[in-house]
Amino acid sequence: MSQTLPSRPRIALLIESSRAYGRGLLRGIAAYVRTHRPWSIYHQERAMGDAAPRWLADWKGDGIIARIESRKLIEQIQSLGLPTIDLRGLHDLPGIPLIETNDHPVVGHAINHLLERGFENFAYCGFAGANYSERRMRYFSQQLAEAGYTPHVYDDSTAHRTTDTTTIEAKGLLHEDDIARWIASLPKPVGLMACNDIRGQQILNACREIGVAVPDEVAVIGVDDDAVVCELCDPPLTSVAPNTEKIGYEAAALLEAMMAGHTVHAEKTFVDPIGVVTRQSTDALAIADRQVAAAVRYIREHAVDGITVENVLEQTRLSRSTLERRFAKLLGRSPKTEILRVQLDRVKQLLRETDFTLPKIASFTGFKHPEYMCAMFKQKTGSTPGEYRRRASLPGDDTATTAKRLATR
Repeated sequence: MSQTLPSRPRIALLIESSRAYGRGLLRGIAAYVRTHRPWSIYHQERAMGDAAPRWLADWKGDGIIARIESRKLIEQIQSLGLPTIDLRGLHDLPGIPLIETNDHPVVGHAINHLLERGFENFAYCGFAGANYSERRMRYFSQQLAEAGYTPHVYDDSTAHRTTDTTTIEAKGLLHEDDIARWIASLPKPVGLMACNDIRGQQILNACREIGVAVPDEVAVIGVDDDAVVCELCDPPLTSVAPNTEKIGYEAAALLEAMMAGHTVHAEKTFVDPIGVVTRQSTDALAIADRQVAAAVRYIREHAVDGITVENVLEQTRLSRSTLERRFAKLLGRSPKTEILRVQLDRVKQLLRETDFTLPKIASFTGFKHPEYMCAMFKQKTGSTPGEYRRRASLPGDDTATTAKRLATR
């Protein structure tokens, strides 16, 4: 049975504005509100783990979207008895739906990015006690084991245990010497995944202190694509970008449905990341074969110019059969496949970051015909360029997706 709501429902957003992840969630919520009925938003600047604002205790509202960190905040929210969405996943909260980043493909993107650069040694560095970090560590170990690799994992077990995410991350600065010793012990070259960009920055600082070359000896990839943190790193940090705007949009749509009296059938929803944003911290090729390394670098610099395998052969002075045999041995793919992969990566970036037409994107990525580009994109990704753009670049109208999880009482 539907419920009568005020024309402008009052919604509390207990989401940090201090980091890119939280700001992305807020942008997604704003996108939903702009295209649907207006809300009266109650939000104040806050950091992860901050106490609930004082006004919440006596607040007369209609719904809450929160990143729930503490038990005290849980108690305060539950005492209000309002429809609530959690975007954190730190606690098991019966009756409160969770929408969160899907960490399995987050890790998959990071591993594939490092494999594409020829790495055969892998490492992971996270924060002990942080649920997202330990989950990503498990996925990292599992996925690499399936591919025949055993990663090196930083042992942070001596760190002080707390559920306060900000405290856990800040304490990482106190263990930089331990991290540096661990990095020094790793086989080189190594591809290293950090649990997030904050840990990635700490790793890069440790590498610089002990004179380890990044990315040639240690290539580092983080998670969250916090542009400020990543660009402050030296060198700038490559990172997996979550689709926070989509999470925020989905949360707003789900809260709207709950306030209208719908029943939520799925209490946990996980949203896939957008992909890897490449910066200098992984701009390396861990390939001992200098001719193959030169060929790969040439492809990555010129694939969008419409080069062919013949152009690559001219650069290496190898026969086609020799080059293809070495590519297969070292990279597990052919030169032609590598050219197409680089082209499609650029297509994805332009779909996410611009409103260029498909013919224009084709011309910028080395495809003579947009029809062929679209066919290859569909074959390799399973989606059309238009579907990818709608899913990855903008929150879009995902009410239909949310509706699948709902049933009218």
